[in-house]
Amino acid sequence: MNALKADVFYIYPTLNTDKKDIRWNVPINDKEQQEKVLNTAVKYQASPFATSGKIYVPYYRQAHVRSYTLLNEGGKEALEIAYSDVKNAFKTYLEKYNNGRPIIIASHSQGTTHSRRLLKEFFDEKPLQKQLIAAYLVGMGVKSNEFKSIKPMYNPAETGGFVSWNTYKKGKFPKNKDWYKGSVTTNPITWNNAKTTSLEQHKGFLYTNDKLYKNALTIEITDGLVWSSNPKFPMRFFMFFLKIITQAISIYFGKILSKI
Repeated sequence: MNALKADVFYIYPTLNTDKKDIRWNVPINDKEQQEKVLNTAVKYQASPFATSGKIYVPYYRQAHVRSYTLLNEGGKEALEIAYSDVKNAFKTYLEKYNNGRPIIIASHSQGTTHSRRLLKEFFDEKPLQKQLIAAYLVGMGVKSNEFKSIKPMYNPAETGGFVSWNTYKKGKFPKNKDWYKGSVTTNPITWNNAKTTSLEQHKGFLYTNDKLYKNALTIEITDGLVWSSNPKFPMRFFMFFLKIITQAISIYFGKILSKI
């Protein structure tokens, strides 16, 4: 751990999607939520960063997924509560743990909702941007002009900017086109402007049986989306019935070390 020269501040995605749960926010000490954070979000999303930096994962009073569709009926307030926890955790991290080290911001889904605000408050046209290696803003539409001084990156060797993408099965679209049209669509396999990839370029994804499957899929870049082929691996039959293709693809962050 001492050899790691950077820090990773990871903000996990929406994990509270139970329609029967009437809470707007999940308490930080909720044991079920903590288990999901550690054994789902951290395991399948944050783990690729383990060789890139010390990983910091703050628990926060996450807003229920309904907050996005009921924004004016309590959702906005719920998201504000969630962000306040993320912001305070980041301030504590800066004060007690950072010590001037380079920073990677990584997030997915609701985590990206919060990381965009965090970047604007702490990094965009601020001195702290000099410490930013990269921001991985996944699972939300992010436009190229979202920030003033933090720009999209289109080369594996670039630093100081952000990458973003949203993965769907090839030929599929979200219902709300305004959500993704015109958004930054980084190629998460080549990290450049390539519109397609080959199986040989795919470094792999971690499946729920704790196995890494390489050369399993290809992608195609379209407007605001990354289209993925059906993964080719021994468990694909069960994967189809579990309907987790999108989740499996989204956990792959790829070649992190190229950013350090």
